[in-house]
Amino acid sequence: MCEVYEAAPRLHEQGTHVVSCDEMTGVQALQRLHPSLPMLPGHVEREEFEYIRHGTQSLIANLEVATGQIIAPTIGPKRTEEDFAAHIEQTIQTEPETSWIFVTDQLNTHQSETLVYLVAKHCGIQEELGIKGKCGHLASMATRATFLSDSSHRIRFVYTPKHSSWLNQIEIWFSILVRRLLARLSCLSVHELSVSILAFIAYHNRTSNGAFRWTYKGPLTSL
Repeated sequence: MCEVYEAAPRLHEQGTHVVSCDEMTGVQALQRLHPSLPMLPGHVEREEFEYIRHGTQSLIANLEVATGQIIAPTIGPKRTEEDFAAHIEQTIQTEPETSWIFVTDQLNTHQSETLVYLVAKHCGIQEELGIKGKCGHLASMATRATFLSDSSHRIRFVYTPKHSSWLNQIEIWFSILVRRLLARLSCLSVHELSVSILAFIAYHNRTSNGAFRWTYKGPLTSL
């Protein structure tokens, strides 16, 4: 994982996208019942705690590791296997002939049958993929993950270790989104929520200082 992050700037110069990707689910469209109380001498701004809930949305976002830009985001009511695969398809279509490395966690939708077929199509893989639950690349999550992470593929996935989703850099950006937008946002509908998130992404991309300075090098190993 850390080796991929370290190589991201060089790979970007060579035309390969290293993308940190994940979902933020259950993003609530909250309408605050009363205005916030402004800052006063000795007092911070106080947020109204009563609200009306107008539904939720799921955000699937990509962080370009080499640049810090958010590319090809998807916002919708759910995050099924088909939704995630459609998001990856949408992302690839921004530059369909280049190479892509997606950093994700090991959620089952990130190791799905639909995703295997998508990668096989874009990489021109003609071999038999097998039958889900029975044989071949589709036999199990483990075999699908092995296929999807094959380094010989133009489009491949790198998975964070179990219980280590914090290694996915998109989680850092999600925390920025929460602190700078969602924590204080008041909106009347899920549509207004989606518009606000997309506007924030555009603002972030215009004003970002670039890639995150990643200092974690992985666990030390004995010599």
